[in-house]
Amino acid sequence: MIGKVIVAGLLMFASAPPGGGTGNTTVESSQKDRTVAVTLKDSQIVITGTGLSGRSDGYRVKRPCWYEPGKNAADMLKEQQDSKPTWIPETEWRRHLDSLKQFEEKVGKEGRWWTRGYNAADPDALSCLAGLEPYVFVPPNTTPPSGITVTELADIARAALTVPEPKIKLNPDARSYVNLPTWVWLDDVGQTTRSVTATLPGVMSATVTATFDSVKIKSGTTSTRAEVREKCGPGGKPYTKGAEFDCGVRYLRASADQPRDVYTMTVTSVWTVTANVAGVQYDPIQADATRDVPVGEVQSTVRTGTR
Repeated sequence: MIGKVIVAGLLMFASAPPGGGTGNTTVESSQKDRTVAVTLKDSQIVITGTGLSGRSDGYRVKRPCWYEPGKNAADMLKEQQDSKPTWIPETEWRRHLDSLKQFEEKVGKEGRWWTRGYNAADPDALSCLAGLEPYVFVPPNTTPPSGITVTELADIARAALTVPEPKIKLNPDARSYVNLPTWVWLDDVGQTTRSVTATLPGVMSATVTATFDSVKIKSGTTSTRAEVREKCGPGGKPYTKGAEFDCGVRYLRASADQPRDVYTMTVTSVWTVTANVAGVQYDPIQADATRDVPVGEVQSTVRTGTR
């Protein structure tokens, strides 16, 4: 529920972090020209899981700043008292003493001070922070306006979730031929289930999981020049002698008239994404890779017999 909260926005020393918190979690990942997905600053949120080292799809957390529950009144007062500089002008000293009053008034009262956390990877983070007071005192069992929710925690986990970049394998590998099946599969997929958990210690957590679902193939040309088969399942299907060809491309025309004399095949791995938070749904993650495929004509040799 959202209840009455008391804000505190007096003197902030230059040494204090912008968000007012003490945590600092950084998860950085990129996908070609995509930017960093999530870089948490002044946050207590801890990000863990098997889906952190891979390829981000650039998912953006919807709100770049928020409040997180922090210390109780007595502990916050001590922190503020301990943060005073060793020497400051008298005028600044008086301002420091005035700033402590807001914290002294809350000692003995139930509740916690909530402080700001933010996603430094978002270009709107600083303008978002400007709209939040550095500290708000919140009664027990109450969430202030702009307080972090479990849904937003799931969004942070989603932004940190990555999948491996596809590594395309073909058979034939170096060159294919007209009407010859070109088998397609992905190499070194690794774990087909990857998850990330965002945890606010002692408060709540959210886990987002990506599961490798399927492979999509684009031949790099029109349907009149290539036949695509996509009954690939997760990972595609490596060439097996005598097996039915149902994952790959059969090119119907040579690539000699194409730019650079090749078709550019695109293979996409599709990962379904789920969250353990009620009502939270995400679109699948799709990761692409390309491969140049030169396709030649089958040459036949006619031998003339001798008498």
